[in-house]
Amino acid sequence: MASGFITFPQIDPVIFSIGPISLRWYGLMYLIAFAIAWWLANRAAKKPGSGWTEQQVSDLLFIGFLGVVLGGRVGYVLFYQFELFISEPLYLFKIWTGGMSFHGGLLGVLLAMFWFAKRNNKPYLQLGDFVAPLIPLGLAAGRLGNFINAELWGRPTDVPWAVLFPGAGPLPRHPSQLYEFALEGVLLFILVMLYRRFNPPAGSLGGLFLAGYGAARFSVEFYREPDAHLGVLSAGMSMGQWLSLPMIIAGVALIVYANFSKTKLTKQGSKA
Repeated sequence: MASGFITFPQIDPVIFSIGPISLRWYGLMYLIAFAIAWWLANRAAKKPGSGWTEQQVSDLLFIGFLGVVLGGRVGYVLFYQFELFISEPLYLFKIWTGGMSFHGGLLGVLLAMFWFAKRNNKPYLQLGDFVAPLIPLGLAAGRLGNFINAELWGRPTDVPWAVLFPGAGPLPRHPSQLYEFALEGVLLFILVMLYRRFNPPAGSLGGLFLAGYGAARFSVEFYREPDAHLGVLSAGMSMGQWLSLPMIIAGVALIVYANFSKTKLTKQGSKA
C-alpha cells in the first residue's frame, strides 16, 4: 500500500444534545432526505394539470416513509441476517441494534405505492414516475450520513484519495460511501430530471430509476467492503450485487414495455 492517504477527520456523530435528546448526523441526513422529497413532490404537484393535491402529497410521503422504515428493517434481517433471525426471531424488532437495507426499503415503498394507488385511483406506473425523482437526493443525503458515521467503508486500496477509517483496520480504503453519493444520488437525480423533460411514456422514469440505481450500486459494490459475515457470495458477487441485478432487469424491462406500449397506441391511433 502507498504511504499517502487521507486520515478520516474526527467527527462527533452527535451534533448536539438537550438532556436525554440528541441530534445525530445520520438522523439529520434522514430529515434532509425527507425535506428534499417533500419540496420536490409539492413543486411537481403545483404544476398545472398535475392531478395532485397537497393532501395527497402528504399522504404519499407518510406512507412512503413507513414503507422505507418497515421494509428496510425487514429486508436487512431477511437478506443480511437470516440465520440470526431464524435462531432469534425477536431480532427483527431490535431496531436499536441498527441495520437497514435499501433493497428492503424499496420493496416496502413499492407495496406502499400499490396501496396508495388503489386508495387514490392513481395509475401505478404514473405514480412510479412521480416518485422516481424524489428518491436520489435522499439517497445522497443518506450516503453522506454513512460517510460521517465512518460506516459501510470500501475495500483496501492505494488510490491517492484512500481514507483511513476508524475501526476499519490499519489499511486505507475506498470512500465507497462518496462513490454512492455521487452515482446513486447526484448523477441519478440529474439523469431522471433530464429524461423527464422529454415527457417519456408512463413507467419510463420509474424504470430509469430502477435500472440506474441497480447499475450504480452493482458497480460500487466492487469497491465496497462486503458484509463480514457474508463475504463474497457465488459468482464472486456480493449480496448487494445479487439484489441489484433484479432491479436492473426490471428497470430495463419497464422502459422497453413503456415505450413499446406508447408505440403501439400511436400506431393504433394513426389507423383510426
